[in-house]
Amino acid sequence: QVQLVESGGGLVQPGGSLRLSCAASGSIFRLYCMGWYRQAQGKQRDLVAAISTAYTTNYADSVKGRFTNSRDNAKNTVDLQMNSLKPEDTAVYYCNGGPTMATIMRGDFSSWGQGTQVTVSS
Repeated sequence: QVQLVESGGGLVQPGGSLRLSCAASGSIFRLYCMGWYRQAQGKQRDLVAAISTAYTTNYADSVKGRFTNSRDNAKNTVDLQMNSLKPEDTAVYYCNGGPTMATIMRGDFSSWGQGTQVTVSS
C-alpha cells in the first residue's frame, strides 16, 4: 500500500503557474503508475494526467500543452507542473497510484488523500 500526500496548491492569477507535488511512502512506488485527478466544487473527480512506470504520460484534452507530469522514483515523488492556468482549472487536486494505467484511467480507488486546493482567480 502506498500512502500519498499532495502539496503545492494555492491561489494564482489566470495565466500563472503552480507546481504540485505528491510524496509517496513505500518502496514499491517505482512499480506504480500514478495519476493526478481534480475535483471542482459540485463536480465529479476527473483524471488530469497520468504517468506510467515507463514514464509514458497521458493528459486530459483540457490540459494538454499546459500541464506536465513527471516522476522521480529516487525521491518517491510525482509532480504536476501547471502553466497558463485558467479559472476552470480551479479544483482540489489529488494524486493516486495503481499497478496499471488502466487502474489510473478507472480511478476507482477506495481511498484518497486530502488533496491540495488550486484556485485560479484575478
